[in-house]
Amino acid sequence: MANTFLTPSMIARQALANLYETTVMSQLVYRDYEDEFVSRIGDTITIRKPAKFEAKDFDRETGIEIQNAVEGKIPITLDRFADVSFAVSSEELTLDIVDFNAQLLAPATEAIAQKIDRDILSLRADVMHRQVGLNTDTTEAFRYANPRTAIAARRVLNQANVPSTDRYIVVGPEQEALWLSDDLFNRADARGDTEGLREANLGRRVFGFDSYQTQNIKEPEFLPTDPAGTELPDHEIGVAFHRTAFALVTRPLVLPQGAANAHVESYKGFGLRVVMDYDISKKQDIVSIDCLYGVKTLDENRAVVLTSGTTKTKA
Repeated sequence: MANTFLTPSMIARQALANLYETTVMSQLVYRDYEDEFVSRIGDTITIRKPAKFEAKDFDRETGIEIQNAVEGKIPITLDRFADVSFAVSSEELTLDIVDFNAQLLAPATEAIAQKIDRDILSLRADVMHRQVGLNTDTTEAFRYANPRTAIAARRVLNQANVPSTDRYIVVGPEQEALWLSDDLFNRADARGDTEGLREANLGRRVFGFDSYQTQNIKEPEFLPTDPAGTELPDHEIGVAFHRTAFALVTRPLVLPQGAANAHVESYKGFGLRVVMDYDISKKQDIVSIDCLYGVKTLDENRAVVLTSGTTKTKA
């Protein structure tokens, strides 16, 4: 049975469910789950980094040595403001939420999810000096990292004493096609949590990494050159990292004053705001969905980029 009118709360709940299910990188990086409202873009908050301890040799005579569980803190500026606003007709606002979601809401939240993932991937710029790869002889082969690059990535992270759990590799569509044809990816069980992760998951755990694919892996600012010095516009720069290498923080915005038809929804660190209004100049209803967030590199030693060129990080 169709709803008499879709409300901001109904739209916000479905939009947030869509966002949570379709993100890839957002599910793999460190998240801060404390609920906290912020007033505007550019606000800075402080998140807690995981505590670090040192295993000590036990001496029965002196007893145990108490260590302070001091959590590191790092500021993150909420300077990313994703917005999708669109006009809707009265007929569309009386649709069942399932139909409204399929026609309008799902594409809108998919755009926000992709933007968040691209912004997280932009943090590769902080670790471009930490590259692993294999030497190649041809320009075509140089574009994409061999799946065995994961071995070199594992070595670099091991040498940095990075925990062996919660390690991930993310590659682009061309690399995915290459990797899936390799025997290394025919000997492991599939993993995945949300629908987005299940779709992105390459179905294999290789050399201690859970592997994923995203179409957002290409970034023009990371364009390398082949051995002859020619720029490679379709080069894909993958990344291997521990969950605590990068951070994403999202915060629901406060409801705007004077906007009676608005709602904020949050779930597991994600926050979305939906505001509905009427544009008198064009005589149409507007649905506006937005999300405020920030991304930051927490520890560059816990990530390494994957290329097909010569390894550039020190052993």
